[in-house]
Amino acid sequence: MIIMSDVRISVIIPHLNQPQMLARCLGSLRNGTRQPDEIIVVDNGSDVLPDVPDTVTLLRQDTPGPGPARNMGVAAASGDVLAFIDADCLAQFDWLEAAAKAILTGDILGGDVRIAYVNPAKLTVLEAYESIYAYQMQRYIAQEGFTGTGNLVVKATVLDTVGPFAGVDKAEDRDWGQRATGMGLEIIFVPQMRVYHPARRSFADLYLKWDRQLAHDYGLITDGAGKLRWAVKTLAMGLSPLAEIPRIVLSDRVGGIADKTKAFVGLCRIRAYRTGRMVNLMLRGHPERLAAKWNR
Repeated sequence: MIIMSDVRISVIIPHLNQPQMLARCLGSLRNGTRQPDEIIVVDNGSDVLPDVPDTVTLLRQDTPGPGPARNMGVAAASGDVLAFIDADCLAQFDWLEAAAKAILTGDILGGDVRIAYVNPAKLTVLEAYESIYAYQMQRYIAQEGFTGTGNLVVKATVLDTVGPFAGVDKAEDRDWGQRATGMGLEIIFVPQMRVYHPARRSFADLYLKWDRQLAHDYGLITDGAGKLRWAVKTLAMGLSPLAEIPRIVLSDRVGGIADKTKAFVGLCRIRAYRTGRMVNLMLRGHPERLAAKWNR
């Protein structure tokens, strides 16, 4: 049994070519009300290794993918609790404090992820869209049995039981979480455990994310019935933006008609792209080609 005063937390951060973002992430951890007992940054093949404080352990993992990077961090960690955050995220001041309290009664914790705005008074289309549709961790946990690895806290012994994170051929957060829940383990959503993630810089970045996700999902199809379900989902995807209007109007994650309109515009672009990719996979197959395009 873990006692709060005895909890030793190792924070593990995969990194690839984001030195300024990493510096901001480390700064947010230093300013927290609960300090990490250990911070491990695992570089995943950056052009230049990042500069980190002497108190941070820097490792190098040349195997592509944040999953292998996290696995190397896990192997080096000494904590009995492992907290994962991405290099481009900012931890809220009480992120680890909330995690240290919640881990006393849970084995796997998923926290809230919100969009970090460049200018809160003038959201971009992508910021408005992702505020509503990205990083819906509470729904992922309740309905799909996983949570994002960019805000995941887990007991080390539980991670040993579930096993390592997958490589770039799979959506490693969904794969790991669903393996855990498939074993009967529970993922607990902790809203106070919040981090902030920047919106994608361009629609092209978001398209690559969906290429990887769609390749993963299509690769799970094993029979004709699965292909039929895929065809039905493809049709529904193309028609879905109109059905999402009430959700956008009622969302408390963005305010004002202008920002809600931006969110709807972004939704239409993304759903149209996903529909096209789903049709392409249905007609041509080869999901591995889409997965290979993802930039680690």
